[in-house]
Parts: sequence; structure tokens; C-alpha cells
Amino acid sequence: MLSLYRAGYSPWHRLAAGPKALLLIVIVLGVSLLPVSWPGPAVAAAIAVGCYAVPGIGLRELRRQLVAVRWAIGVTAAGQLVFLGPGPAAANTTRVGAALVISALLALTTPVGALLDALERGLKPLDHLGVDRQRVALLLIVTITMLPVLARLAHDVREAQRARGAPPGLRHFAMPFLVVALKHADALGDALTARGVR
Repeated sequence: MLSLYRAGYSPWHRLAAGPKALLLIVIVLGVSLLPVSWPGPAVAAAIAVGCYAVPGIGLRELRRQLVAVRWAIGVTAAGQLVFLGPGPAAANTTRVGAALVISALLALTTPVGALLDALERGLKPLDHLGVDRQRVALLLIVTITMLPVLARLAHDVREAQRARGAPPGLRHFAMPFLVVALKHADALGDALTARGVR
């Protein structure tokens, strides 16, 4: 499975997967609950910058994550602008963007195996209900990582097209991206089958 994990020695990397996930959930919820009025959006942006400003992560990574989710931010901004107007649209879009990049820290700084182990431990109370927590944890990990993985695949396709001098546009991008995404889905299916997941 394609992983977003980047090895490092930052405080985020050193924090155990379970406590890190809980801390990031609390931070994302806090950002989401900030008021729309000033200084709520500025605080949301400052929290996102602070989360990435620690040694070993860096603001360059923050910029990469913002570029990766720019379409989600753009769609959010457009919808908010139509229904709420410029001020609330800017505030809500800032909060959504901050929440997205902060939540990406979990996948960036935690190996997939550690995430699976932490989720399985967290889901242990469901054993009494007959729930297969290994499958649930695997499903959650695949879901969490799928959007960033597709964003990375889209970036790779665009870079390859630029290198070959292909003209930009959705018509030239859609088919190669679909092929790459389906290949990734096949590889993921094969990996799951090899692990005995049916």
C-alpha cells in the first residue's frame, strides 16, 4: 500500500500513534469550533502553522499539504461564497484548510503499521459485540489515507505530463489518472488478499 509516511525525528514522529491521534483529533475539533468572526480564522491558521513549525516537519511540508488539498479548499470556498458571502466564506475555508492539513500530520508522521496497531487497540471494547476489529481498523486506515494518496497520484500524473510536454486540461489528465488510480486499487486489493483479508 502506498504510504504517506515520511521518516523523521520530530516531536510528532516520536509521539506514540494512539496519543498522537487523540491529540490531533482534539486540535482539529478545536479548530473546527473556532468562531467565524475575527480572530477565529487567524487562530486556526496560526495553529496549523504551529503544528508544522516544529523541527523535523517544517513550513515547506505545510505548503506541500496545502497544495495537495487545494481542490477541496477551492470547492469549499466556492460553496461558502455562494451561500454565505465573502467574510464567512474566507473564515470557514480557513478553518477547513487548517483542519485538513493538521489531520494530515497523522499519516505523515506515523507508519501504517503503527496506525493499525493503535486502531486495533482502541477498538478492543468492540470484541464483546463480535466485531472484527482488525478489519475495521484496516478499513479506517485505507479510508484515511485514500484521499491524500489519490492527490499524490494526481500530482505524479501532472508532473509526468508536464515532463512530456502534454497540453494541460481535464481531457488529457482524466484517462491517465484513472489508469493509475485503478492500478493502485488493484495493488491494494492484492496486498489485502495476501494478508488474508477477503
